Amino acid sequence: MLGTVQKVGEVLELFSQDRSEWGVSEVAKALGIPKSSAHSLLATLSQIGLLKRSREGRYRLGWRILALSQVLLSTSSWRQEARRAMEELVARYGETTHLAVLECGRVVYVEKLEGTRAVRVVNTGIGVELPAHCSGVGKVLLAFRPWEEVERILAARGMPAFTPNTITTLDELKTELQAVRERGYAYDIEEVVPELCCVAAPIRDHTGEVIAAMSLSVPFYRFQQMKEEYRRAILEATRAVSERLGYMGEPAWTRSR
Repeated sequence: MLGTVQKVGEVLELFSQDRSEWGVSEVAKALGIPKSSAHSLLATLSQIGLLKRSREGRYRLGWRILALSQVLLSTSSWRQEARRAMEELVARYGETTHLAVLECGRVVYVEKLEGTRAVRVVNTGIGVELPAHCSGVGKVLLAFRPWEEVERILAARGMPAFTPNTITTLDELKTELQAVRERGYAYDIEEVVPELCCVAAPIRDHTGEVIAAMSLSVPFYRFQQMKEEYRRAILEATRAVSERLGYMGEPAWTRSR
């Protein structure tokens, strides 16, 4: 049973924006399983709505996944608290704000409020996944995980370069994450998108665990002019959200690291 559940997860992981359709033979080859097993998995997932079979016999993600995602989003109370703070930031600065979590070693964006100023951030959105080593929210989320876990994530996911500024070595990232832990926030200076910067900070629950990260994304020229103000604003916003979630102070395990 556990092996079957794991295979279901591996099947769903195959689907991406770059590869939204799969055939039975392709799934069998990708997962290293018999074609008959791949057919059974795909057919079962199609029956319960997680996949949808086309007339040509190929499979895409099913709409049931969207329904489940809406349940998740609507029942995550901390996301609602964070959204209030994000709305205030957009109203004050007109810049795009993001809310993200770490899931299976990747950053998943769970909320995005587009800024009212000229520049739009086009490579993010609710449900979009990105590697965790390069963005401000990603570095915040990694910084408060044990280094051994970070190493496992990067070994599995790699450290692709998006721009010349992307951190692509373990030693450099380890130094960066230590700095993020000490100061309580992270910068992304053109590390994912040229001419775009961000500052991000953690959101903690009542136990002190970092459950999400929030960021302000700003064009390079505006960021350089108001870097300190943006930093203070994101720290104030995330601190307010964390306090509404019951966070009272720094957890002991973080102080001892």
